[in-house]
Amino acid sequence: MLKVWGRRDAFNVQKVMWLISELGLAHEHIPAGGKFGGLDTPEFLSMNPHGRVPCILDGKTVVWESHAILRYLAACYGHPTFWSDDARDRAQVDEWMDWLQTTLQPDFLVGVFWGFYRTPELQRDWNAIRESVERCSKHFQLLDRMLMNQPFLSGSALGLADICVGTALYRYFELEIERPEIPNVEQWYERLQERPSYREHVMIPFDDMRERLEY
Repeated sequence: MLKVWGRRDAFNVQKVMWLISELGLAHEHIPAGGKFGGLDTPEFLSMNPHGRVPCILDGKTVVWESHAILRYLAACYGHPTFWSDDARDRAQVDEWMDWLQTTLQPDFLVGVFWGFYRTPELQRDWNAIRESVERCSKHFQLLDRMLMNQPFLSGSALGLADICVGTALYRYFELEIERPEIPNVEQWYERLQERPSYREHVMIPFDDMRERLEY
C-alpha cells in the first residue's frame, strides 16, 4: 500500500493528497513534520536525506518533493487523464508546475501567506506584503486570461496543472487581502470545490496557523 508522510494542512502535502484521492489509490497517511516531528529520525532520513515532507513510499520506491511525487503518481496511475504519452502535452503541464514553484508560490505562499498571515503583526514587513499582494494580483489576472475560453487550466477537463495551481485557491480566497476582479478564476475555483477530493484535502481550515511562524 502507498504510504504518504506529511501534514494534511501543509500546502505541498495537500497537492499530493488531492491527486491520490482523484486517482482512488489505497494509501496510508502518516502525520509528519511540524508539530508531529519525525523528520530527523534515521528511518525517515534514509528515505529523504533532506528531512522534508511530502515523501511517499510505493512498494520499494521512495519519492520526495511534491512535484516529483505528482509526476510519478500521474505516470504510474493517472494515464491518460493526468499523464499523456505526448511529450508536447506533458511540457504544457510542466510549464504550469514550474510557474507555480518559481513565480506564484514565492509571492503568495512565502510573501503573503507566511509574510502576512503566519507572521505576528508586530513583525510584519508591510511594504513587502503589499508588493507581494500586488504581484499576486497580476499572477491571478494572468490565470484569469488563460481561463477565459476553457473550464480548467489543463483544458477541457481537470489535469495535473489544475492540481498544482488549484491548491493555492482556497487560501487565496480565504485570506483578508485585496484581490482583483478575476471572474474566470472564481468560476474555476467553484468547479474545483464541486470535487469531493478537493474539499477533503485542500479546503482544510488554517486558523491555527495565524500569527504562528512555528506550527
